[in-house]
Amino acid sequence: MSQYERATFGGGCFWCTEAAMKELDGVREVTSGYAGGETEEPTYREVCSGDTGHAEVVQVEYDSGVVGYDELLEVFFATHDPTQLNRQGPDVGTQYRSIVLYHDDDQRRQVEAYGEALDEEYDDDVVTEIEPLETFYRAEEKHQDYFEKNPNDAYCQMHAAPKVEKVRERFAAKLKQA
Repeated sequence: MSQYERATFGGGCFWCTEAAMKELDGVREVTSGYAGGETEEPTYREVCSGDTGHAEVVQVEYDSGVVGYDELLEVFFATHDPTQLNRQGPDVGTQYRSIVLYHDDDQRRQVEAYGEALDEEYDDDVVTEIEPLETFYRAEEKHQDYFEKNPNDAYCQMHAAPKVEKVRERFAAKLKQA
């Protein structure tokens, strides 16, 4: 029996995180948006200013009978650098911070344990924020499925495509079947 759950992650630009997560079997939908800030109904321009407190995030709807939250965490942490404070690649600012917004106590326990284990793997401190999800705001339509709609965009070629390739290579057994 399928049971759909949600997970929310921010690992830099949401276009990249969305593209990577969409590759996984059991992932039903990935929605780009904003969370972790104070402004209600923020726009992309407002979030990019760094003044709203929000991070660019994705909300993943997944079938927990096919892919577990722990597997989503593994892919999330493998596709960004959790030791970079308020930046990923060329994207700099609090809106690009590494953040996991948990939906319940089970997710909180899993991500806290995962974070502790990650600290052992890196020379630098893991700076990923772990917070409860309060409100998720869906990003404007032009940001949904951005990599899929714009595969030749220079930013996508330089940043999203390598993350998708990494997922395809490292997590081949967990991919959707064509």
